[in-house]
Order: sequence, then C-alpha cells, then structure tokens
Amino acid sequence: MTHPKLTDIHRRRFLALSASAAAIPSLPSTGWAVGSETYGSMIGDVELTVLSDGSLTLPSGALAPAAPREEFEALLTRTMGSLPETVEAGTNHALLRIGDDLILIDNGSGNKYQPTAGRLLDNLSLNEVDPAAVTKVVFTHAHPDHIWGTLLDDGSLALPNATYYVGETEFEFWSDPATETQMPDEFRAFAVGARRDLLAVQDRVQLVKEGDSIASGISVLDTPGHTPGHISVVVERGEGLIIAGDSIASEFVSVQRPDWAFGFDAIPDVAIATRMALLDRMATDGHRILGYHFAYPGIGQIERASDGYRYSSV
Repeated sequence: MTHPKLTDIHRRRFLALSASAAAIPSLPSTGWAVGSETYGSMIGDVELTVLSDGSLTLPSGALAPAAPREEFEALLTRTMGSLPETVEAGTNHALLRIGDDLILIDNGSGNKYQPTAGRLLDNLSLNEVDPAAVTKVVFTHAHPDHIWGTLLDDGSLALPNATYYVGETEFEFWSDPATETQMPDEFRAFAVGARRDLLAVQDRVQLVKEGDSIASGISVLDTPGHTPGHISVVVERGEGLIIAGDSIASEFVSVQRPDWAFGFDAIPDVAIATRMALLDRMATDGHRILGYHFAYPGIGQIERASDGYRYSSV
C-alpha cells in the first residue's frame, strides 16, 4: 500500500532532522517529574498526574525549518532570551485515573532512543504506580519517543495488563510493511520500531477514530498531520483538557506561529491546519492544553493575541 500524502520531500526533510537530532550529544537527565515534584490535579472527577520520560535534545531549527530565518530567530530570542543551537524538549505523559481505569497517554522511549529519555517507568515507581495497574494506554502516534517504551529488554510488555488504543489510520500506516520499504535506509529504524511495537500489542489493540470513547468523559480527537493518523485525547470534565501529543510541538513557536511547520511534521499542510483549528478551539472553549514537548508539566491555557495566540502555563 502506498501513502501519497507522505511525499518524498517530506520524508527526506524528516530524515535529515531525525538524523541531526540523534547525533547531538544529549544532556544529563534533569530529573523531571520525580518524587514530590510530580504535578497532579483534578479535572472534575478525573485525577491527573503528569509524569516525564526525561528529555530530548533537538536542533533549534527543527522547531520551524522552513520559517523565514530573521523572523524565526527574533521569535526565539524574544521568548527564550537567546538563540540556542539546540533546545531541550520535555516529554510529558498524562496519567488519568477515573473509576477503575488507570490510563497512560503514550509510553515513552524506553532505552532505545536518546540517552536522556526512558525515565517513565522509574517515575511511575517513584510515584508508587505499579506498571501492571495501568489498564489502558493511548498512543497519540508511533514516533520513537511515544511508543518505543512498549517492550522491555527481555521482550515482555512494560505495561503488561493494558489495552492499547491506536488511531485506525496510524496503525494502518506503521504496521504496513510497505511503509518501511518507502523510507530511505537511515530512516527505516523509525518504521521498524513502530511496526515492532504495534504488532507486539496487536492482540490488545483497540482501533479508534474521532469521537470514540476511551473512558467516561475521555474521548479521541483526530489531529492528523504530524503523522498520518495522529490523535489527541479530550477530557470533558471540569474545565476540560486536551492532551495534544505533538500536534502542537512548542509552547512558543507552534503557538505563536502555527502557520510554521514543525520539522517533524510528516504532512506539513495538514499539520498546520490541524494546529490552527486546535488553537482556535482551546482559545474559544477554554479547554487547557497538555503539550508533550512543552516545559514540564506542559499544562496551560491558550489565549488569543493581536497577532495569533499565546500560551500561559499553570
């Protein structure tokens, strides 16, 4: 099966950025979301805990590689106080407890990606959460930092009792052997890893689409573009929360300039349209956002500004 929306140009750009990010020496672990520092709150009757998988080091240019250089550099300097060569991206995982369900959004990198990531199981333990107690895992998408923590070194499941919720389009794309063959050699590890982990839980997978329920008051929102079948999770309790995955990658660049494609967006025009619609929705209905790569805990409000949108953290 071919996937025409994932063009050769997009694949080559994604490959180059992925390779450059992987080649950057990562910084020591900063100990996000451990012990008493863990962020927790109630969203109506849903208990939210935000756990980190560590951090990732990315070239700063990956935040918007096609943006006008002067504008991009001015935005970064204004919001970050400098023009860094690299940026450290957070990895914020929502753990939702409602009734008998304990729901984890994405399961991190394991020990297979960057050395500063793969801390999720440690942080579950530090917060006295038994991995066997997790009843449901939702994959926003199948990139390495969101799914490569599925298997332990011995091949067993890190979260052995969970049902896994995956977007129909996402599962189809990454589980298709043709996806790997269409990729350049250096990029095939991403496809191999996604297929490995999705097939490892195939007998536990629930394929989902827009509006499908994960649990009472928790549902699926289709947010394609970053990957062909990227999904987000909506919590319709209390003031509301949208767990956005990578559909909004940066609390600075992606929010202030949603019309600039993130370097890892597989289908940029679709990702931009998704991002702008999502920001408009949150600015209108007041739902908070949890951004996966935002600074921990990654939760805040989206507000309209004279020139677009602004993010304010909790």
